[in-house]
Amino acid sequence: MAKTVEQLLDEARAGIERLSPAEAFQALAEGALLLDIRSESQRALDGAIAGAHHVPRNVLEWRLDPSSASRDERLARPEALIVVVCDEGFQSSLAAATLRQLGLGRATDLVGGFQAWRSAGLPIEAL
Repeated sequence: MAKTVEQLLDEARAGIERLSPAEAFQALAEGALLLDIRSESQRALDGAIAGAHHVPRNVLEWRLDPSSASRDERLARPEALIVVVCDEGFQSSLAAATLRQLGLGRATDLVGGFQAWRSAGLPIEAL
């Protein structure tokens, strides 16, 4: 039986302790990896989170899978706290759940995404 996108989100978020913007900012200061999966056009329009790594959504699994020949060694770290950031916090929940399936057990996401980060007045870099 087919699922709705709301059901998929609920399942993805069930096993994840999502972070508020303030919590994500603190986690970044403590060495967490923030992964910005927004499109280039979104980033050009709104800017980027200072200290975040840009990993386009269409290659995320290949860059983060520790067993992938296309992995990014800086990011494909099963022990790391990985905070996925999209524009409003929906796509990132699905992506974080997928990363957990790849063995990145501390993957999570930012509640409200980049827009919540910006609304909280946290550091943003113009691109």
